[in-house]
Amino acid sequence: MSSLTASPLVTPGLARNAARAATRSTVSRRSWAALLDAPGLGTVEAQALDAIAQQRSVAAGSLIYTRRDPAQALVALVEGDAALGLRQVADGQFRIERMLHAPGWLDLASAWLSGTHALDALAVSDVTVLELPRTALSALLDDDAHLGGLLIQALAREVRTLTLNTHELMHKDAPARLAAWLHQRCAPVPEVPHQAQVHLRERKRDIASQLAITPETLSRLMRSFMTQGVIDVSGYNVRVLDLPALRKLAQDEPVAA
Repeated sequence: MSSLTASPLVTPGLARNAARAATRSTVSRRSWAALLDAPGLGTVEAQALDAIAQQRSVAAGSLIYTRRDPAQALVALVEGDAALGLRQVADGQFRIERMLHAPGWLDLASAWLSGTHALDALAVSDVTVLELPRTALSALLDDDAHLGGLLIQALAREVRTLTLNTHELMHKDAPARLAAWLHQRCAPVPEVPHQAQVHLRERKRDIASQLAITPETLSRLMRSFMTQGVIDVSGYNVRVLDLPALRKLAQDEPVAA
């Protein structure tokens, strides 16, 4: 009489669920790795962040949070485009100071200060955000020094970026600021080493707002760059014809007082 060894029955439904769980795990790890600039982030750490993260979707044109809201969590953008700036109460217009394309941190600092958010955040497209409550995150960091180090580095990168942006606004003239803005967004053209492409995702007035110039000045500067043979503009696509020249314009000397 032969003996039968029982084996677990794997149904198609269970197999699909397991596959979806594995996919979610991979996507989660990639998202956290991108936010923390840590390609080697482990699955266990990603899962620990998932366990405390709160996810929500925000429709295009809606506020993600306002500068009057209590900042009780670190806020990350994982899908879509968002803008940071100030919403004018009188007319409801939004003055953009910084555009953010996922993945990236909308507010990595305010929650640690037990105050409100520094700026308003607007969903430019439909977005998905993740919020890490400060209390739960603090408890997690008590047990994971490596993760704490990654967050400190992420915060340091944010501070450096804001410092450089402030420096450029204060010490570079309008052409240099525009050139630097374009240069930061250049995507290489493999077949032509000294050329690049920039896809403009924002409206002209929003780009101008980030650069502290008027839309008319922005148009004039773009025409000037075209006349110099540095760029060519077609709709929302900018072809950088002379990347070294754009880089030189971006590194222009500070404006004399």
